This record gives sequence, C-alpha cells and structure tokens, in this order.
Amino acid sequence: MLTFIGLGLYDEKDITVKGLEAVKKADIVYAEFYTSSLMGTTIEKIENFYGRKVSVLTREEVEHNPAWLSRAKEKNVVFLTGGDAMVATTHIDLHLRAKDMGIDTAIIHAPSISSAVCGLSGLQNYRFGKSATIPFPFKRGDKTVISEAPYDTVKMNKRNDLHTLVFLDIDREKGFMDIGKAASLLLEMEGLRGEGVLLNTLAVGIARAGSDFPVVHADYLEKLKEHDFGKPLHILVIPANLHFIEAEALVKLCGAPPEILK
Repeated sequence: MLTFIGLGLYDEKDITVKGLEAVKKADIVYAEFYTSSLMGTTIEKIENFYGRKVSVLTREEVEHNPAWLSRAKEKNVVFLTGGDAMVATTHIDLHLRAKDMGIDTAIIHAPSISSAVCGLSGLQNYRFGKSATIPFPFKRGDKTVISEAPYDTVKMNKRNDLHTLVFLDIDREKGFMDIGKAASLLLEMEGLRGEGVLLNTLAVGIARAGSDFPVVHADYLEKLKEHDFGKPLHILVIPANLHFIEAEALVKLCGAPPEILK
C-alpha cells in the first residue's frame, strides 16, 4: 500500500495523530521537501520524533523516475510532503501511477497554507480564485526573463473579483524567494505591461505560517516590499475588492492602512 501523508506547515509536530500512527506502522518512509519545506525543523528532528528513518527523494526520483513506487506492491510505504498531501503539489501523478500499477492508496490530510492564509488574514476562503507562483528570473542568452504568468493570473482573478494566492519560488541554488523580491517582481511586471493591474494594489504578506509567531502584514504593494518579514517561508496574497468584514480584519489583524475601511 502507498499512503500519502501531509506534514503540515512548520515543524515535525504539525503532523496529525492519524498521520503519525501511519508513519510508525510503515515498512518504508519516503519524503520530498523541494515543493515545500518545514522551516521549523530538520530531517534529524523529524526522524527522532517519528521514530523512523526517512529517505528524502529528489525531484527526479519523484517526478521522472519514481522506481521506488514498485516497493509499495509488497511493502507498506508512506510518502511525506509539507502541507496537505496533494494540495499545491504535482503528486497526483504519483497517485495515478500507483493506481495503474495496482497499488492500493490512501491520503492522510494535514494543515495547508491554502487554508491557513484565510485564518491569519481574515480573507474569506470561498473568494480565492486560481493561485499563481512567482519564479525567480532566469537568463536566456544575454536577456533576463521575468515570467508574466502571475500578472495574468492576478488580472483574471481581479476581473472576476477573486483574491489571488501567490506562492513564492523555492530554488535549490537561489534559495527561498521572499516577499520583498516577489513584490518587486510584480511591480516590474506592471512596468512591462502597463495595464494598471497592480497599481495602488493592496497586498498581504505572511511569513512562517504554523509557527508560534507568524508575521502577517498588509499594505500597498509598493510599501509592502520594504517590510521585514524575517526568515522563510513567505507567501503573498493579492486581494480583490474587499467585503467590509475582510477590510476590518486586514486593518485589525494585519496592520493594513485604515483608509481601506472607507
């Protein structure tokens, strides 16, 4: 059997009781941390708390050459990921491969950033549209390329009066993108496109969700990029038009400019 288990938001203790019980019963424990990282812990702490050896897989071993899947035909295998299993990951492909191989599967859920941002910011979860990811710029010959896909997603969501959850890139070489860099890139996209989608736009930055002391701050994008959110992981929200309760929450919970209440 193959069981997908979410680990939650921040450290080794975010796993559910059901998830921990499944890990302890497993024959083999795999994990991947390239789509999301638990910044409040280490692999050593995870292994000590779970009482099991954890084999960390590379992107290649997960997405392109998951030969380890065949072990679930005869063994009880668990696959661990940050957040909630299958949320904001590409692991549905693994689930389908396992089904094609005749392997029984199960999912054990855990806290996800997709829901945590609502609790921390006060924005209503049913008002979120398609999410976006801001990747680091990359070189193409002598030219630096900035993806405009996040701009298009925000534009579409705003047109439909929906909030946008914006994930920030995690790169093996460049590290973790922070909110300041993300805000600067969005404003640079606005400069390239000039469509006014992000001019005078309110944004919400959240850092270290799930920790004892998360940082949550809302301001106009131009000012938000200067705010010190501290260590990763960071995530960004671009709200649409605000319900009056949402506006009040952003002011009282996130330090947004009081003028948004008018």
